[in-house]
Amino acid sequence: MSAVAAILGAGATGAGWAARFALMGWEVRVFDPDPAVAERVEAVLARGRRALPGLLDTGLPPEGEVIFAARISEAVRAADWIQESVPDRLDLKRTLYQKVQEHCADEAILASSTSGFTPSALQGQAARRCPILVAHPVRPVYLLPLVELVGAPDAPKATLERAGEMLRGIGMVPLQMRHESDGHIAGRLMESLWREALWLVNDGIATTAQIDAALRLGAGLVWAQMGPFETARIAAGEAGMADVLAKAAPDLAAPRSHLTDVPDLTDSLVRRIADQSDAQSGDRSAADLERQRDTNLVGLLRALKWTGGGAGAHLRTLDAARQPDLDDITRPVVTQDRAVPLDWTDYNGHMTESRYLFAFADATDRFMEMIGCDADYIAQGSSFFTAETHIRHLAEAHAGQRFRVETTVIEGAGKKMHLFHRMLSGETLLATGEHLLLHVSLDTRRTTPPGPEVARRLAEIAHAHAALPRPEGIGRAVGQKPG
Repeated sequence: MSAVAAILGAGATGAGWAARFALMGWEVRVFDPDPAVAERVEAVLARGRRALPGLLDTGLPPEGEVIFAARISEAVRAADWIQESVPDRLDLKRTLYQKVQEHCADEAILASSTSGFTPSALQGQAARRCPILVAHPVRPVYLLPLVELVGAPDAPKATLERAGEMLRGIGMVPLQMRHESDGHIAGRLMESLWREALWLVNDGIATTAQIDAALRLGAGLVWAQMGPFETARIAAGEAGMADVLAKAAPDLAAPRSHLTDVPDLTDSLVRRIADQSDAQSGDRSAADLERQRDTNLVGLLRALKWTGGGAGAHLRTLDAARQPDLDDITRPVVTQDRAVPLDWTDYNGHMTESRYLFAFADATDRFMEMIGCDADYIAQGSSFFTAETHIRHLAEAHAGQRFRVETTVIEGAGKKMHLFHRMLSGETLLATGEHLLLHVSLDTRRTTPPGPEVARRLAEIAHAHAALPRPEGIGRAVGQKPG
């Protein structure tokens, strides 16, 4: 039986939570009295389906069912996780929790998306001490991993640990705060930046477009991979952070920024900001901007995954835990099970031809790991090099489409490894890739027999696959007609 998440309030944040849980295989029950809730949640789910699966190099579980509950009791009964995302009004939240605690299981995790209130404030004088946690995400929730996890001082440690484990299970990174604080961590940092941005416009120093450009083209790119402390540490060189702080002291003593002051949001200032922002966005709708944002985020996150920096380290860990294993060698080996990323598509709207080779190369690399030609083996001075490749493009694949690669060993003796990959989406054959590899010494760059264990594993699979039907399309030449 799948885990169940109850989502109470399905605005931008709540709908994002619903999409995150559903795309990670949970059953989701949504309670929101708004008549347009189903349409809104489905729109967010569609954006999540487009973006999240391609972020990983491994497949997501089957999508969970999303159910719209007519009553709070229907949503929370037997739910494992209850996420409240109603407007940030303390009286509204406390009233809601009283109703929830009449019907939820004692062991359920009850969490709020609040950006401002502490768990102690949310708990109030609840009749039943079902700990209320804060699980504050960053939008879009279905794509970004951060969630600030906060408990009241008396919250059971086991409850926080269990909540953290469940969040990691849906691909998120719980950042557990050491103490309660209004605004948490990310909120306080963003509020300071927001105050300063308002002053820059108010004082006529910069427009909204200039402020966004200053962050988009500078600090924002740096902060995507390392935060302000590590960035300052680099600037200090070998002198270290103590030197940075010593040099910063005079500036901090006479601050140039407005740390706590807020300009009066007069009609004139509001109009100026609104006009500048509208001009900045041009004719792009909010939906257009969200689509562009998600596409850009996937590209940035995948680049960070390549280097292992920032959020990329988390994505690498998720992929490593989901890699297919080598189990039944009497069948073609599944070497890839994933979705087409957004940045793999071209001007025709489908997966570009270079990415077919990319996917087949990943399949070959995974097969090499399975037979023992892994990082440790390669570090000892041997590997396989590809000598020849032939790819057939048989059907289109689009962003977010799930596919798998099934690999058959045609030959695996001596210095040769002859592989035939079939790329399938369901039962539809998308492409085939035939690859001849040679085992080489990395010292001499010449062919050499593989190590005994690699040779044994390769020969064992090749022998088992020899009993399989010969794959259709093997040995074909470019331009050769079917049949």
